Amino acid sequence: MKRVAFAFAILAIGCMPSEARSLLTYDIVGDAIPTSLTGTPGDPVRGRAIVVKRESTCLLCHSGPFPDQRFQGNLSPDLTGAGARWSEGELRLRMVDASHLNPDTIMPSFYKTDGLTRVAPNLRGKPVLTAEEIEDVVAFLTTLKDE
Repeated sequence: MKRVAFAFAILAIGCMPSEARSLLTYDIVGDAIPTSLTGTPGDPVRGRAIVVKRESTCLLCHSGPFPDQRFQGNLSPDLTGAGARWSEGELRLRMVDASHLNPDTIMPSFYKTDGLTRVAPNLRGKPVLTAEEIEDVVAFLTTLKDE
């Protein structure tokens, strides 16, 4: 088991945005984060809304069972059947930091703030998604059982 904890070290006043959010700690066990980041299950309805929202970038690379969504991506695995292919913990790790599994992945780390490059100044120190949003997306993806 590898213990991962992210904490902010502020070296100088004003070096990080005041809106920066502290990240919660989590444990990686094998190829998964087995427990919820928040301690509570996510909401699959909110999760679907995040996945199909263009600003979240999911459908830029992925396609899936979203007939109402135009211009779905084909660079990454189809999300159809994601809940049958991966466990909840495996999905959570892929959302939090897919580079842990594949350093060459093009999947963004949605809940990581350190070690990133080419981050806009106004977004430095902020995760792309909150812990709650990660849990919502994971809850939704686990419902996608049909292949």
